[in-house]
Parts: sequence; structure tokens; C-alpha cells
Amino acid sequence: MAQLQFKGKSFVQNHHFLVPYHELIPVKEKSLTGKVSLHDNLIIHGDNLAALKALLPTYAGKVKCIYIDPPYNTGNEGWAYNDKVNSPMMQEWLGKVVDRDDLTRHDKWLCMMMPRLKLLRDLLHDDGVIFVSIDDNEVHHLRMLMDSIFNEDCFVADVIWRSADSSNNDVKQFSVDHNHTIAYSRLPGWLSHPLERTEDDNAHYTNPDNDPNGPWFPGNLSSPNPRQNLLYTVMSPTGVEIKPPSNGWRWKRDTMEEMIAAGDIVFSSDGRRLIRKTYLKDQKGLAPSTLWDDIEETGHNRHAKYELIKLFPGTKTSELFRTPKPTEFIRKILTVAADKDSIVLDSFAGSGTTAHAVLAANSEDGGNRKFILVECEDYADSTTAERVRRVIRGVPGAKDEALRNGLGGTFSYFELGKPIEMESILSGDNLPTYMELARYVFYTATGEEFDEKAVDAKTHYIGQSREHEVYLFYEPNLEYLKSTALTLDRAKELGPPQGKRRLVFAPTKYLDQQHLHELRIDFAQLPFEIYRLAK
Repeated sequence: MAQLQFKGKSFVQNHHFLVPYHELIPVKEKSLTGKVSLHDNLIIHGDNLAALKALLPTYAGKVKCIYIDPPYNTGNEGWAYNDKVNSPMMQEWLGKVVDRDDLTRHDKWLCMMMPRLKLLRDLLHDDGVIFVSIDDNEVHHLRMLMDSIFNEDCFVADVIWRSADSSNNDVKQFSVDHNHTIAYSRLPGWLSHPLERTEDDNAHYTNPDNDPNGPWFPGNLSSPNPRQNLLYTVMSPTGVEIKPPSNGWRWKRDTMEEMIAAGDIVFSSDGRRLIRKTYLKDQKGLAPSTLWDDIEETGHNRHAKYELIKLFPGTKTSELFRTPKPTEFIRKILTVAADKDSIVLDSFAGSGTTAHAVLAANSEDGGNRKFILVECEDYADSTTAERVRRVIRGVPGAKDEALRNGLGGTFSYFELGKPIEMESILSGDNLPTYMELARYVFYTATGEEFDEKAVDAKTHYIGQSREHEVYLFYEPNLEYLKSTALTLDRAKELGPPQGKRRLVFAPTKYLDQQHLHELRIDFAQLPFEIYRLAK
């Protein structure tokens, strides 16, 4: 596989491991729910790289569908590189707007995208898929980057979406009327949901011979590629020798004979042709096309702006989000890739279209899809969350009755809090709560889902993985951390081993290896990074 090289790659390819875990601070007054919870629909305000890392303990491997619409790097977007990577060169990049004259703009974009895509991959379900919208400025780089992160065998499609409702006749070369949306699955072999068939689709199926199996359509018998072993003749029952198509038959001779014997392929009444009957009754749906050019079905950029204007009446157009996506476009992605109970993530949330589309889909079919939005800009509350509040409560004057009455639903709003860092635990500054540290060390050590309900701080138990029962001796108190160790008495208080080994986090231990072995304990010293580095 060809390797993509860019300035800064060596510094960012493992940067996602070094991003500290941050607390997620619930903001009740900005939420729209009776009880703020990480298991609700979520809107998170903060840097999306840190927010994705913070979501791992709860959502690693659980997200079925990801859609992101990152900066297209046109040179006119005003984005700046802001990841604090430990490199003098990249420190110089911080906060500087990436414009058209920046000779490193492609390098900066790739350095920004790589760690985010790696964390997004960690959040994807094994049967999950990610869609990334982009234009011609970076699509070639994006394909190679995603090949390296997701594996080229996981490439699903390059969906061409007609984003403009009319061409621009003022340009000197070509009017660019489309965007790319690149799709990759978490694992090879992902299957899309079939689309519903229309009457026009079914009209191609007829029944000229009154076949008792009903209407049928003649399927293709020709090989897509010329192969010598497929260039054989077939003898009909009437003695007519039927020659192969120019590329040869689609199947080798013995397979062809088996299909004829089974009636899957039949001879025409005059014996001069072979017919492969594809029956309408066997068609469950349509495979989605990579060309989304029906603006009535998938919307367009101008419609997305009109949609936002109607949601925020009285707001100056110049003050609205500049590049929203239409809900129809995201709805099409949900139809293709999400189930009724899927978790859908958008870490470049913008105007909140993804949440709107999820709520609209739930309202229409009674589904229980959940959304997670991450937005780093200041409009996370005033635009992103406010749009979601309005579509939940109802939009007066909306043409759609469901939207007018309110789509229903809830969401919890979180701000990205302070990082939980090794230095903090060593010094006693800004110590995390017991639950926050429990969540983090459990995921860091096991990579599995953390269940808050399983935590019993009194017994130090924080959950179990496939291999371990996990315990945490900790209080957000420096004196406790200085004076607490895993001793023989504390180890015996955990009770006798019940089959699984016990993974115990504590500031230190006064217990020899023989006793640890007898009690089936794996010890991990706080700070928690030590355990991860020692694995």
C-alpha cells in the first residue's frame, strides 16, 4: 500500500495516546432533559480531539454511524491548527490561520485530521461506518489517510453528492456542483441497508411468459472482465450452439451447467438465447448508489441555508452558520448506515444538522437513535444546541407538521473540563472525582465499557472486564494518596478470588509478589499512565 508522507506525521501518528483524559462537566441549564446523563443524547462544547478522548470510556466500540464535515481546507475558511503537539515546528503553527498562501496548509490539515480519525475509529462499532464530507482540495489526501488508519479493505464508497442546485456560469473553468463523502467501515465486509424500491424500479420487471413465479428481469450473463476459460459455447436442447458474449460467460462451465439444471438460467423458446431470470419477488430492496444527484431527496446547500433561516427567524443571514448541511442529506446517510437504535456521532457538529436528522428519523419511525455532537466553537450553545432545542419543542410556521409540533426528545449538554493528568495526581492539584478516575482507569486498562452502576466506592470495586475484576483505592485527597497502600489486610478485604484475576489500582503496595500471586491480584500503581505503559 502506498504510504502518505507529510510534514509533522511522525509527531501526530501517536498523539491521540498522549491526549489527556478530560472531565465532562454537565451543564443543567443548557440541557433539555430531566436528568443530565452521559447516556442521553449529547452535545459537548470543547476541543473535539479532547472530547473524543473523553468519550472513549463510555462509548468505545459503540457508535454505529459517524458523520463529520471537517474544514475543506480551501484557504478561505479561517481555521487554525491548535493541537499542542510536542514539536517546536508545530508549536509555531498554533493559532495561525491557514490561508491559501500557506505552503504547509495540506500538512497542517493532515496533522489535524490524523489523531481525530484514529479516535473516531476507536469509537466505531465493529459493524459501524464513518462518512467524511470533503471537496477536491483534500479528497486525494483524505483517501490515503483513511486507507492508512482504517485499512484500504475497509473502503466502502466515494459518494458524489450534488451540493449545488444550479451551476455557476461566472467561473472560468468548471462549475463545481458536487462534494465527496468518503465512507469507510470499521471492519471489512460491512453491508449497507437496502433502500426501498419504487414503482419505477419495479416497472422494469415483467412477465411475458406467464411465469408462475411472477414478474422477472433478464439478468446479466456476461463476465465483467475477459477470461479465456469463460469463452465456451452452450448447446441448447434444440441443438443450437449458443456462443458466449465477447468477455465470456459470467460463470465457469460446470457452474453454468448447474444453474441451467436448477432452472436459474433457462433457454429462450427458440433455443437461441440463454436467460437468467431475476424475480421481483426476490428483490428486498436497492443497493444505494454512489451518485446522490436528486436534490429533492438529498437536498442542496442553498436549501440547507433556507432551512436554518426558518429555524432562526429574525436572525441576520450573515450571523447564521455559513455552511450547514441539509437534513435530507444526513437522513439519507442514516437510512443507509444506521439502525433504529444506533448511536450517531458528529464531532464537527456545526449547526446541528445531524441531531436534527436523528430526531426527525425517530419521530417518523418510532426509533430510538441517539446522537452525540461535539462542537468547539462559541456557537455550540447559541446555534448548535439552540437548533436542537427548537426542533424538539416545535418550530411555529414550519411546513412539516411533525417539526411544527416538535420532534420530541432530550439532550444533555456538557462542557469539556480540566484534564486528568499524571502531574495532577502526583502533586494533588485539581484531583478528579472518584467516578471520573474510575471511568478512566477502567477503560485505559481494559478497553471495555464502563458501567457507573456497578461502582461501589466503599469496597473499591469499579467493575469487571472479560479478564479482570477491577478495584480502585483512591480519594481526591493528597493525604489519602500519600498514606494509602495495598496491604495484605486490604487485599483480603476484597474477598477470595472468584475465578477472574483482580486488577487493583492504588497509590502503592506493601505486598510481595507471592501474596499477589496467591490472591490472583495484578497491581497497577497510580498514576494510571504507569499501568498502560507497562502493559
